[in-house]
Amino acid sequence: MQASQVDLVTFGPEHLGAAINLSRQAGWPHRPEDWAMVLSLSSGVVALEDKGRVVGTVLVTPYGDNCATINMVIVDEAMRGRGLGRKLMDCAMTIAGNRPLRLVATSDGLPLYEKLGFRETGSVLQYQGSVPAIDRPDGVVPANQDDLAAIVALDRAAFGAERRSLLEFIAKVGQFAVIRQAGEVRGFAALRTFGRGEVIGPVAAAHASDARALISFFIASRPGAFLRIDTTADAGLAPWLAERGFAHAGGGIAMAKPQIHHLADRAAATFALANQALG
Repeated sequence: MQASQVDLVTFGPEHLGAAINLSRQAGWPHRPEDWAMVLSLSSGVVALEDKGRVVGTVLVTPYGDNCATINMVIVDEAMRGRGLGRKLMDCAMTIAGNRPLRLVATSDGLPLYEKLGFRETGSVLQYQGSVPAIDRPDGVVPANQDDLAAIVALDRAAFGAERRSLLEFIAKVGQFAVIRQAGEVRGFAALRTFGRGEVIGPVAAAHASDARALISFFIASRPGAFLRIDTTADAGLAPWLAERGFAHAGGGIAMAKPQIHHLADRAAATFALANQALG
């Protein structure tokens, strides 16, 4: 039997329908709107079998010159084991240029990423569920338009690169809550529709108690809703999330190339990451 030809082409809006089908095959919860959001912030490629069927995807989201994340790496089940994942990653690294790279790996993808020079920097834990109603915490308020600059600055300190484009997008489709001290924003959390329900994140706060209050603000505003939160193992939020009624639903391995300092070593805080806030 003649082997099929696979071409790598620029990921465009016309490929979104097929990409959604691939993510469903992989068991991912992404809606068309979730894919469209990532694509609007990113560049990438799709693999086309015999110039037609989409059999692989990868997207690269740049954050200035300081960082880029690699997202939505999927290879069709029928095409695995043929080196297609490596080709997609080679394209992604070319798109990223000299930017340091980050991604969240599954155990299946870990060997490939290690061969490409990525190194583990931590663990991402996913929690989700329809949680019981709770009282709204004191000291947390909805953000206003004037808070966005402070939110961008806090996120930059937490993440290590400026994600203004992402945060501006979230401001359009979702909402932010903030903690203020002496009139200044000292912590924030975001909420937006995603997958089966809504996702809380990113979250940045100087103390674990503030992070819990910010998350609680959105839990209190969504009684009985299906919510998802991705956090890091070192943040110490996992036991608290379980006590609130969230179920551990997997996660991944945070990786970087070149290796960056672990999140716990950077200034500032406790972070709850919304699966790189994208996927």
